[in-house]
Order: sequence, then C-alpha cells, then structure tokens
Amino acid sequence: MGWLWAIIVGFVLGLLAKAVIPGKQHIPLWLATLCGIAGAVIGNAMARGFGIEETRGIDWGRHIFQLGAAVVVVLLVEMIYNAMQRRKHERQRV
Repeated sequence: MGWLWAIIVGFVLGLLAKAVIPGKQHIPLWLATLCGIAGAVIGNAMARGFGIEETRGIDWGRHIFQLGAAVVVVLLVEMIYNAMQRRKHERQRV
C-alpha cells in the first residue's frame, strides 16, 4: 500500500507543481509523477531537518516543503527534458 500511496501523492504533487510554475511545461505526466515522488521525499527530509516530524491533524508545514521541492524538481527536469528534446530534433534534421 505504501508504493500506491507514494504514486498517488507523487501524481498530485507533480500536477500541483506544474500548475504553480508559470507557462507550459512539456514533460509527460509519468515524468511529472516521478518528480512529485522525488519532491515528496526531499520535502519530508527538509521538514525533518527543520524539526517538523508529525503534528496532529494535517501537516501543513511538511506539505509546503514537499510542494516546494516538487516545484524545484519539475523545473530542473523540465530544463533537462527540453534540452534532450532539442538535441533529438537537431540530430533528426542532419
């Protein structure tokens, strides 16, 4: 059940990160989901580092760290993905 939950959270975080970033992102949905999973893991580690382990109710602090990390990961992966796509198209022209 843990893997399923990680995929669901990653999917939601990936979509939220793409929605927060201005402009259109060209990464596919599966890659946004992986970025969201990475953002959740990084955000949890950051929250632990700042002393936010678990709280009663909704862990807003932890979720903010997760979303922030997901946004950064999506931005980085988007840049890499676009560079790879440009190189691919340049090779096809030659």
